[in-house]
Amino acid sequence: MPGTLPKIPSVPRVVTMPALLDSLPRGITMPSLPSLPRGMSLPRAVAMPMVPQAPRQLLQDCCSVLDHQTPGGLCGCCWALRPRYKRLVDNIFPEDPEDGLVKANMEKLTFFALSAPEKLDRIAAYLSERLTRELNRHRYGYVCIAMEALEQLLLACHCQSINLLVESFLSTLRLLLEADKPHLHILATNSFVKFANIEEDTPSYHRSYDFFVSRFSEMCHSEHEDPDIQNKIRVSGIRGLQGVVRKTVDNELLVNIWEPRHMEQIVPALLVNLQKHTHTESESPAEQTEVCFRELLGRAAYGHINNAVRPVLMHLDSHSLWEGQSFAVQCFQIIMYSIQSQHSHLVIQQLLGHLDANSRSPASVRAGIVRVLSEAAVIEATGSVGPTVLEVFNTLLRQLRQSVDYELTGYYDTAGKHRTTSTEEKTLQDAVIKTIGSFANTLPVYQRSEVMMFIMGKIPVPGIYPALGSPNAGFEGSRMIQVMLLKSLLQVSERYESNNLLTALPSSFLEPLLSFTLMEDPEIRLLVLSILTSLIDRHHNAAKLNAARLSFDVSLLELKENRSSRQDNLFMRKHAQRLYRHVYLACKEENSGQNHYQALFSLLAILSVELANEEMVVDLIRLVLALQELALSNQECLSVFNRCGVHSLCAAFLNLLSQLGPPPPLHQHVAQVIERRQKDAPHLLPADLFCDKPRLPEGELKVDEVLLFNQSNICEALTGSSYSSQVERFNTPYTPQLTEEDRLSKRKSIGDVVSLQIDMDPQFCPDTQEKPHTEQITFQTLKNAIEDRGSLEEEERRRRMQVVEKFQTAPFEEIAATCGSRTSLLQSKLDQVFNSIIRSPPSPSGHSPPRSTPLYEMKFPDLCVY
Repeated sequence: MPGTLPKIPSVPRVVTMPALLDSLPRGITMPSLPSLPRGMSLPRAVAMPMVPQAPRQLLQDCCSVLDHQTPGGLCGCCWALRPRYKRLVDNIFPEDPEDGLVKANMEKLTFFALSAPEKLDRIAAYLSERLTRELNRHRYGYVCIAMEALEQLLLACHCQSINLLVESFLSTLRLLLEADKPHLHILATNSFVKFANIEEDTPSYHRSYDFFVSRFSEMCHSEHEDPDIQNKIRVSGIRGLQGVVRKTVDNELLVNIWEPRHMEQIVPALLVNLQKHTHTESESPAEQTEVCFRELLGRAAYGHINNAVRPVLMHLDSHSLWEGQSFAVQCFQIIMYSIQSQHSHLVIQQLLGHLDANSRSPASVRAGIVRVLSEAAVIEATGSVGPTVLEVFNTLLRQLRQSVDYELTGYYDTAGKHRTTSTEEKTLQDAVIKTIGSFANTLPVYQRSEVMMFIMGKIPVPGIYPALGSPNAGFEGSRMIQVMLLKSLLQVSERYESNNLLTALPSSFLEPLLSFTLMEDPEIRLLVLSILTSLIDRHHNAAKLNAARLSFDVSLLELKENRSSRQDNLFMRKHAQRLYRHVYLACKEENSGQNHYQALFSLLAILSVELANEEMVVDLIRLVLALQELALSNQECLSVFNRCGVHSLCAAFLNLLSQLGPPPPLHQHVAQVIERRQKDAPHLLPADLFCDKPRLPEGELKVDEVLLFNQSNICEALTGSSYSSQVERFNTPYTPQLTEEDRLSKRKSIGDVVSLQIDMDPQFCPDTQEKPHTEQITFQTLKNAIEDRGSLEEEERRRRMQVVEKFQTAPFEEIAATCGSRTSLLQSKLDQVFNSIIRSPPSPSGHSPPRSTPLYEMKFPDLCVY
């Protein structure tokens, strides 16, 4: 047909352009090309495929040229006249995408990019254009080649010129992440991670990673049908978030990754995968998540901790994960171990605030938060709980009070719609008490003393401390709060170690604590005895003594004993009689049980081991003899079990005390009495009394003289030893007194001493004609004054604390009435002071000088200048 090209005969596999011109049919000629510009030459010969494929390949090559041409101009129509960077980019793509990137041509492209860095933006844009076209045509092999070329250019370029590539690179990654192919998502993520690991010297002011944060977070929530693909997508999302954090956390000019809007996407995405534990051949999302989560928290500064922890709390709330005992604890263990140690108290404060916010939540939720607090406090071993140490304990104690109210009412809300049980609330209470102990163990010794004083001040005592429960709680609520707070105090005291009992048990702490030993509730008395024992037991001997029976040898117990220090002796001189008195009164309680007598034995044993001296041993023996008389007395309304319990306590304690230093005859006497009791009255010994089925005598208890410890025999045993000087004290039976310090005269102030000296002068005291008796000042007087100084200071401190607490808690009307009643008394005291001040000194002649008008009674003119 005219006008059509004849069929081209077959030619060899590779034919050059001149050979092709020679093989054209007669009459067909190539069009003449216009003259080329100066400096431009034709490209080298282009290889053509086999003839049967030539037309198709030629058409494809023409389409390729047309795709890459710029509109208008002859240079866009001819491949040879296109820009060099485009030709270099085109050459890196092979004919078959399975062959991969043409490395030789890629090296040429890289060399060209390094030689002409101003062309980097054009190269990246053109590569992005090629990738977009191949992606639209679903030619994913060429997409992977284009991404590999971009990665190699990023790695090869210097840091100063990398910004020319980044925009095109990030836009390309967005296209891949928006596609619906999982392998493209993984490809884009891997490229982004490589880019994130590149350190840049030149900052960028216009980059945005918001899209990548949201897209990678979405990948972490993937729910693909295939579990393996799902794991791969999630791991890729986690690695992508890790790359975003690395790229942005140290660059202040970029987006602030610690903002709440970003943390609320990143942290939940990580926590979802932290819950998911898989055991497949692929990489586990949970393992990768923990690595990313630790790196994120490790880079957090002081102001970023709250934004990082708050989404964790929200996630645990929304998914009801507090009730489990593992995941919430695991999360905060990771947090506490990952952040810097000086920032740990911020996490504690966040948890405390969250606990207050959930005060109206179910007991299981509150218990879960408290349990996490306890574990976090154990990790917080440096003692950096923060500046508000008492705030921590105040929050925990407030939770205890609320729990008691909920347990009494049966509802954990004010409207009475949500029920709770006693079991759930007791679980919460145990968790709070354990947490208080955990927090206290992280504090230094001096702060533990303050914590114990703080807890003691919160215990409600009628007439002394205000009731801390709700108004509807009543007596039972106050009793439950007392038990809970004393249990908390016991948790703190169990690990309290102090070499000075004056600091561990000051008067302001010991007096209210001992007052609880006189309460009717047996549980409260038992807790107080345990607290006292744990505070005095500085060498941890209580466990060995509790397991001991009457047939033990002290030398085999390996008790740790130290010689009493001066502070210990001073403590016993101040407080020994008070301790003995409360032990005596505790034995008179009718509802005391086996645990109470064992606790009393432990307390007396620890006192003997830790603080015993010759004077104290004699006092303890006098106390035991007084307790023996108490058990024999018919005036006390004690049951047979209580009387047998007191006798057993005396036998067990004397058996221990006689082996700690007194002469052997004392131990022989005690052993004889115990042996007779074993034969005739086993109910007077702990072995047969403190058991599951105690054997008690029928009717009234009758004890023969041979079964009792004899005072005369004890005195004979101690005579002739170092205790001889103390034997005379046995002639005075022990009687409990309020305090031993009452017999000591209290020191007066300087003004009182001056006034007293002036008033005692016979010239100025007309009513007193006789010379007052002057006490002789001896060394013992000075010693008593020095020893009494501490008690006065402690008493004054306690009085000031009571006054401050009264003004803080009492109603205004009561305070006003109290102040008004004391106005006249204050005025009279001031008059006496003024009279003593204006009194003139005595004259040498012995005559009384005339009295002058007091200064405060003089009337001065209004314009008098002082």
